[in-house]
Amino acid sequence: MGTSIYLPLWLVVVLVVLSAAAVVQFFLLPGVRWYFRRKMNRVIDEVNARFNIEIPEFKLTRRQVLIDRLFHDEKVQAAVARYCEEQHVPRSVVMARVDAYAREIVPSFNAYAYFRWGYRIAKYYARWLYRVRLGYTDGEALLAIPPRSSVVFVMNHRSNMDYLLVAFLAAEHTALSYAVGEWARIWPLQSLIRSLGAYFVRRNSGDPLYRVVLQRYVQMATEGGVPQAVYPEGGLSADGKLRAPKLGLLDYMLKSFNSDSGRDLIFIPVGINYDRVLEDRTLLRKLDTTLPRRGFFGATATVVSFFLHNVWLMLRGAWYRYGYACVNFGKPISIREYVTRHGIDFRSMDEAARHRAVTAVGGVLMDAIRDVIPVLPVSLVATLFVRAAPDTGFAEIELKTNAYALARRLEAAGAKVYVPRSDLDYAIGVGLRMLTLRHMVSEREGLYFAVSAQRPLLEYYANAIAPLVDALAA
Repeated sequence: MGTSIYLPLWLVVVLVVLSAAAVVQFFLLPGVRWYFRRKMNRVIDEVNARFNIEIPEFKLTRRQVLIDRLFHDEKVQAAVARYCEEQHVPRSVVMARVDAYAREIVPSFNAYAYFRWGYRIAKYYARWLYRVRLGYTDGEALLAIPPRSSVVFVMNHRSNMDYLLVAFLAAEHTALSYAVGEWARIWPLQSLIRSLGAYFVRRNSGDPLYRVVLQRYVQMATEGGVPQAVYPEGGLSADGKLRAPKLGLLDYMLKSFNSDSGRDLIFIPVGINYDRVLEDRTLLRKLDTTLPRRGFFGATATVVSFFLHNVWLMLRGAWYRYGYACVNFGKPISIREYVTRHGIDFRSMDEAARHRAVTAVGGVLMDAIRDVIPVLPVSLVATLFVRAAPDTGFAEIELKTNAYALARRLEAAGAKVYVPRSDLDYAIGVGLRMLTLRHMVSEREGLYFAVSAQRPLLEYYANAIAPLVDALAA
C-alpha cells in the first residue's frame, strides 16, 4: 500500500498563491498588455492621421528608457562629477539623488489616457463651467508649421482652468506637455498628470544638480519635437495683470537651439481670458499682507464651501455657467527666423549675453501674448467702472454706448474683441449682469455704481485687458 503524504495548510496556501501568480504573470498579464497596447496603437494611428502635428517618437518612448537616458546624459554626469568634487559627497549618494530627480520629472505619456479620458474630462468640465469659445486663430499660419518643428505654446496664466481649457481646444492639433508645479504632486493626481504627458517642476529650487537634470530633460524633449505648453509668467497672476516673464524654461530651450539642424523651434502665443476666474478672490487675498495665510485645511475648507454653495444653487435652479471663457491662438514665431534676422547663436554666447538675448525673446513673446488676449464682456464693462471717477453712476444706455465705443476702438487697434452671438449689445448686457450678480456693481434709482468694497475685484478683471486699453492712449 502507498504511503499518504500530508502537507501543512500553510504550504498548500503558498503553493496556490505561487501558482496563481505564475498564471497571472505568464498568461493573463501578456494578454492584458497586448490588449491595451493594441488599443493605444489604434489611438495613436487615429490621432496621427488627424493631427497637423504628429505625436513624436520621444513622447511615445517608455518612461524607464527616458529616465535611463537622462540619468546617463553626458552633461548630467559632468554636473555630478563637479558636485562630488565641490561638496565632497560620495558619487553613489549623488547618483541616487539624480535618479530621484529624473523619476520625479520624467512623465509617462499614455496616448489612450490623454485622448480617450483626459480630452473628454477636460471638454466636459470646461463646457460645464463656461461657454467655451475659440476666438481668433491664424489657421493658415498654424497649418504652415513644418511637421518636424518643436512647437511650444506660450500663454498667460489666469487660472488653473487654463490647463484643461487649452488642452481641450488644442487637442485637434497636438498633445501638449505641460510644466506643472509641485502643487500637483499628490496621490492619485500625480500619476494621472504624468500619464497625460506633464512633467513636474520645482519652481524655486536652489539645488544646482536639480536644475541641470530639469534643464537636460527640457532640452531633450524640445530636441525630440515634443509639443509643450509653457506659462512664461511662472504662476497665476494675482492681480490680473500680465506679468514679466520668468526665463528659466525659455532659457533651457534656447541655449541649445541649433539653427542648422532640421528642426525649428516655433513659439505659438496664446491669449486666455474668463468672464469669471474661479480663484479670483483667493488670488487677491494673497496681495493683502494683513490677512493670515491659509494653510492646507483652510484652503480645503474654501474649496468645499465653494462646491457646496454651487450644489445648493443647482438644487434651487439658480446656478448659471460662469460666462465666457475664450482662447486665441496668435501667429507662430520661428526662432530660426529670429536668430537669422538678429545674427545671433545662443550656443556660443556667454551667460550674460545669452541672458540679454533670452530676455529680448521673452519680451517679444509677452508682447505677442498681450496682443491676442481676448477682450470679454466682463473685462470690457469692468474697465469702464474702474476708469471712471469714484461714485460715478451710469445709466444702462450710457454704459452700453461707452462700452460700444471702447470695443470699436480696441478692434480698430487690432485687439481681439470677442462678441458673443455677433451682438455687441448682448455682450455688454452679459458683462453687466455678471458684475451685478457678483455684487461688484449695484443698481440704485436706475443707475449702476461700482461697489467700493469690491473695487479690487473690479480692477482684477479690468487688468486683464489693461495693456490693450492703455495702448489706445499711447
